Amino acid sequence: MSGARTGMSCGAPKAPAITRPTDYSALQNAKTKILDNADLDVFGDGTVVVKATPGHTPGHQVLFVRLAKTGPVLLAGDLYHFPEQITTGRVPTFEWNADQSKASRAKVAALMKETGAAMWIGHDIATHAKLPKAPKFVE
Repeated sequence: MSGARTGMSCGAPKAPAITRPTDYSALQNAKTKILDNADLDVFGDGTVVVKATPGHTPGHQVLFVRLAKTGPVLLAGDLYHFPEQITTGRVPTFEWNADQSKASRAKVAALMKETGAAMWIGHDIATHAKLPKAPKFVE
C-alpha cells in the first residue's frame, strides 16, 4: 500500500486526520506502572483490582471490581471464552502457555470462592445478553 492510502509516510507514522494529539498530551508525562505479572489494587481499598492471569498471553489480566449494588464481579478477559471451559478445564489450542492458563484459572476460582464474585465472560453471548446496554448501567 502506498503511504497516501495508509496515512503513513516513509518516516514515522502520521496520525490520521480524525485524531487530535492534544487530546492525549497529558499522557506524555503520565506516571507509568509496569505490573510485570503482579496484581494491582488500583485504589488501595480492594474495590478495583487488576489480577495477573498469564497464560492466554504473557501479561494477561482480569479485573475484579466490587460494585456498590451488584456486589463483586470478575471481568474474565480472555481467561475463559465460554462458561463450559470452567467445568471442562479445557484451554484453547492457541494459548500462549496452557499450564499458566490453568494456574491462573485456579487463582481466579479461589478468588471467586473467597469473595462470592460473579464472573462475566465477555466472549459469551449469554452473559452479554443479560447485561444492561447503554444508556442503562450496572451499579
